[in-house]
Amino acid sequence: MYEVIVESRFSAAHSLREYDGNCERLHGHNWRVEATVAGRELDDLGMLIDFRQLKKHVAEVLDELDHRHLNDLPAFSAVNPTTENVARYIFDCLSKRLPESVRVRSVVAWETPGSGARYTADASSEG
Repeated sequence: MYEVIVESRFSAAHSLREYDGNCERLHGHNWRVEATVAGRELDDLGMLIDFRQLKKHVAEVLDELDHRHLNDLPAFSAVNPTTENVARYIFDCLSKRLPESVRVRSVVAWETPGSGARYTADASSEG
C-alpha cells in the first residue's frame, strides 16, 4: 500500500455547545490539517496521486471552512464542531473528490500545535 501525505491550513471560529468551560464561548483557531491518502497502484509516472492534485482537492474542502463560524455551517448544525468532527468532515468531503483508485486513509486536524484529532478509515472498508 502506498501513502501520500499533504499538509494545509485554514482559520475558523467555533463554539462548543453545552461545553462546561471557556470553549463554549466563540473562539478561533489557525487549524493545521494533515491528509493521508492510500492506494495499491501507481500511475505510469510512478505516482499514487500528484501532490498538486491532492493539495488542490484539500484546498477546495478547506475553503468551505476557512474564515467561517463553523457552527453556522449545515454540517455542524446537529453535531458540535469539535476537532474530532472537523477531522471527519474533511475526511468525508475529501473522499468524494478523489479518483476511485485513491482512498483517504486519515485526516488529522490540529486546532493548536499540541492538540489535534485523527479520523481514520475503517480498516474493513479498505480492501
